[in-house]
Amino acid sequence: MTLSASHPLMDGRTADSPLITAYRGGTPSRRPVWFMRQAGRSLPEYRKVREGIGMLESCLQPELASEITLQPVRRHDVDAGIFFSDIVIPLKLAGVDVDIVPGVGPVLGAPVRTAADVAALPRLTEEALEPIRQAVALTVEQLGSTPLIGFAGAPFTLAAYMVEGKPSRDHLGPRTMMHADPETWKALTDWAADASGMFLRAQLEAGASAGQLFDSWAGSLGLKDYTEKVAPASARALDHVRGLGAPLVHFGTGTSELLAAMRDVGVDVVGVDYRLPLDEANRRLGGTVPLQGNIDPALLPAPWPVLEAHVRGVLAAGASAPGHVVNLGHGVPPDTDPEILTRVVELIHSVEP
Repeated sequence: MTLSASHPLMDGRTADSPLITAYRGGTPSRRPVWFMRQAGRSLPEYRKVREGIGMLESCLQPELASEITLQPVRRHDVDAGIFFSDIVIPLKLAGVDVDIVPGVGPVLGAPVRTAADVAALPRLTEEALEPIRQAVALTVEQLGSTPLIGFAGAPFTLAAYMVEGKPSRDHLGPRTMMHADPETWKALTDWAADASGMFLRAQLEAGASAGQLFDSWAGSLGLKDYTEKVAPASARALDHVRGLGAPLVHFGTGTSELLAAMRDVGVDVVGVDYRLPLDEANRRLGGTVPLQGNIDPALLPAPWPVLEAHVRGVLAAGASAPGHVVNLGHGVPPDTDPEILTRVVELIHSVEP
């Protein structure tokens, strides 16, 4: 299992980029920074190209998905593109009835709650992933020496949406299923792991230089449930891409108590949300892996001296880790002033690595 000789990691385009260098624990030429949800709602150019086009549809038009991925790289001079897509795209491509309802989030035609429901799930095929490969290839062609990060939703987060049928605050449905019907839970998370793993693999093989597994809802779990009922499925998802040689990142929100278990599924980098200082995250992880994070998105609208002091504090705390890629502690809020993000990037790049 290796990437093709013409892949950006293999032909020299991105292997020595600041992002990949930091992900691998080296000293980058400048401090790398990118933002989760940098492609999207905060940019006027994004709102313009998306006019009249549904979210999932925009993810499945290769030219449009590529253009949206490139917009923040052009505007902010960030050190990576993050592939514009959605964690439920693998479900959609497999043939599951799912849509993203504005103001609500992912909604399934019917929730998946029984062994029969899981057995009836369609299988994702390699052919169905073709629009993803095309979008990645178009994007990588334009990015040159800037790496593209591929991503996928972690199996717990996908399964949580599938069991609830829609977003939920406390994820009682999936948390109940893992104990009340463990066999069905395992079958469901195995299905989700394979769908996410194939989705991520398609992106990496088509030219993405790193991959990130997002576990948006893992913070609702205690350590024992995470380790026993969720981590094996996350490891299974990553098994699809492990041998490729691209750095792998694991990020969840509200996961301060789970960081070591999230590392132990087998990743190169751990993302940390805004709740835990990076030096404390590094202490909990024993200084074993590079970290990514963790500017608090709530401070983006604060007066510049307040935001600048916070960003410098994040850089100082991140310096304790074997490597540090600057990011937000969650996604870019939709009402963020894009000029602030550009200014934050300039500040980070002005500080010596």
